[in-house]
Amino acid sequence: MTDWTAGYVADIGYTYGYYLELNPLRVKLAFLNAGLACPEFGTACELGFGQGVSANIHAAASVTQWHGTDFNPSQASFAQELASVSGSGAKLYDDAFADFANRTNLPDFDYIGIHGIWSWISDENRAVIADFIRRKLKVGGVLYISYNTLPGWAAFAPMRHLMTEHADIIGAEGTGILSRIDGALDFTEKLLATNPTYSRANPQIAERITQIKAQNRHYLAHEYFNRDWHPMHFATMADWLEPAKVGYACSAHYLDHVDAVNLSAEQQAFLKEIPDAMFRESTRDFMVNQQFRRDYWVRGARKLNPLEQVEQLRAQKVILLAHRPEVSLKVTGSLGEATMQEAVYNPILDALADHKAKTLGQLEQALKDQGVSFAHLTQAIMILAGSGTLAAVQDEAMISKARKHTDKINTHLMNKARGSNDINYLASPVTGGGIAVNRFQQLFLLAMSQGKKQPAEWAQVVWQILIVQGQKLVKEGKTLDTPEENLAELTTQANAFAEKLLPILKALQIA
Repeated sequence: MTDWTAGYVADIGYTYGYYLELNPLRVKLAFLNAGLACPEFGTACELGFGQGVSANIHAAASVTQWHGTDFNPSQASFAQELASVSGSGAKLYDDAFADFANRTNLPDFDYIGIHGIWSWISDENRAVIADFIRRKLKVGGVLYISYNTLPGWAAFAPMRHLMTEHADIIGAEGTGILSRIDGALDFTEKLLATNPTYSRANPQIAERITQIKAQNRHYLAHEYFNRDWHPMHFATMADWLEPAKVGYACSAHYLDHVDAVNLSAEQQAFLKEIPDAMFRESTRDFMVNQQFRRDYWVRGARKLNPLEQVEQLRAQKVILLAHRPEVSLKVTGSLGEATMQEAVYNPILDALADHKAKTLGQLEQALKDQGVSFAHLTQAIMILAGSGTLAAVQDEAMISKARKHTDKINTHLMNKARGSNDINYLASPVTGGGIAVNRFQQLFLLAMSQGKKQPAEWAQVVWQILIVQGQKLVKEGKTLDTPEENLAELTTQANAFAEKLLPILKALQIA
């Protein structure tokens, strides 16, 4: 009998996560910062889409035609449900990679996204994907791929191997993967308590295990307990992709573009002495002990001249995603936490505080008398976008076309929030992607859609939903027992929502 899982965990579903790096709209700002021409994205594909939350949000929130596959049929079924509800036309399948690659009904793609899955599949499937990219990515097209990276995983790899061995050999048959994961983690803690030489040579392992124990078990099953688990060096990834005729463009993680928060002056100087760009990237991974890379590759990179770069940057629109009084001027890079310069960042944030989309050119003009140069502005935009404080905005025509699809998928997700805390994102036609909106905030929006005007009314609607399911709120680790306590807390949350998040959601055309 053929094992359709190919060693991948399939007896439990993947988490309902949303991964903003998969949003093609994010490519342009990264490419412009790197001085590269960015294509238009008419067709896109996600390989290994999990529950399909990202693929469906991006399909609904843009005019891009999306395709994709995930071999798990229950996950593909959920993804197809979202596509049907939104009316986005996304074509999402439950094919194995080899079967999907051989489909004759697929277009060539401007964009292919692969998040995480590369590290958890066999070399045979990696070869299928590399060949798919070679055949189906257009000239000028962009590949986004993320993967577990060496050297960052080198110290933990033996421990991960031991945990999976325990789950396979010692774990009780018939108890399911989640029980075996708990058993493996307990065993690991007991092993570390004996103070083995391995943990003394790698003192960070104990903290890593503590962090892992606090994570969602469904996530852990897919992250650590597949048969295949292959962190790799950047240079090895380049070897895999070389036959596909794609070259490294830049990091999809915006903060990687800012050396000041990741590398010391000595490290920056050292890297500048390395003439080969690819070897320089490999060396940088050792400097930051890179554990997870999020990269853009392009089939035929085209450099912009300085004038083209500046003109296109000036035309790029951005919008503030955070409540201005609560925006932190702290950012964390590989060097640790850094404080942003108030003289540069406060004027930029103040100019965006009304949550209206503005071009970098408009911001440049508004700030010209405040000592903020265009170079300062562009670096600040990269840092603020990298920290999730602001996002790029797509064209008005695209926003208008996407709005009908985002309204449909958001209504569906808000209704699901009545009985589930699984999906904590809604789709914005303005940013072309997902925005974090937790369960209660979604239910407040649902109450508004039912004609409720005041926060106290929203709180009452949510409380009635919870009562039916026998649910109560937990505050500071303590369950709120009485209806009065629950309503008071919900009303507090509703008032904060009305003041801080609702104006942003309106600007993003979610509310």
